[in-house]
Amino acid sequence: MTETTTTRPWRGCVFIGVSLDGFIARPDGELSWLTDPPAREHAIAAASADTPAAPAPALEWETFFPAIDTLLIGRHTYETVLTFDPWPFDGKAVVVLSSALVTDDERVTVARSLDEARSILTDRGARRVYVDGGQTIQAFLAGGLIDEVTVSIAPVLIGQGRRLFGDLDGDVLLSLRGVHATPDDGLVRVTYDVIPATVSP
Repeated sequence: MTETTTTRPWRGCVFIGVSLDGFIARPDGELSWLTDPPAREHAIAAASADTPAAPAPALEWETFFPAIDTLLIGRHTYETVLTFDPWPFDGKAVVVLSSALVTDDERVTVARSLDEARSILTDRGARRVYVDGGQTIQAFLAGGLIDEVTVSIAPVLIGQGRRLFGDLDGDVLLSLRGVHATPDDGLVRVTYDVIPATVSP
């Protein structure tokens, strides 16, 4: 990673659910293990969001999404979102990172490369960019374009599927900002700030 947050005016932000063994979806993209977990009670230890002595809580969707002005998503995520009714991103700019997608959807702008996506975000005055989709997150992280990561860890092992993080050229250091667990679904939610890599002269 060679990018620093001072070289661009926008922050790349991740907010995603993951199984305890690190998958964001089954091999076929199925998500019921995350969206429709079996009903059961979860005992939450002292570090819950409501405990006075707990650390600062992680971001939740209700606090994260309203502060987002732009979404940067991959083709698979875009195609999944097309099945939603209504369109969930009204009022937000949406950029789809894909080298092959052909669409006349006026709600989105297609970027053919990471560099083009970065230019579009900068030229359009983006400030907080929600980066979603496994391959897209991996590409932006490898490019030093992610500043904040919120992961909701589900209490399940699914054994195989699409991984959240891929190979990197070097370590990515993180600073813990907040963490809490929720008793209704047993999710452990963690928000990290990405420590910018040092740029070589």
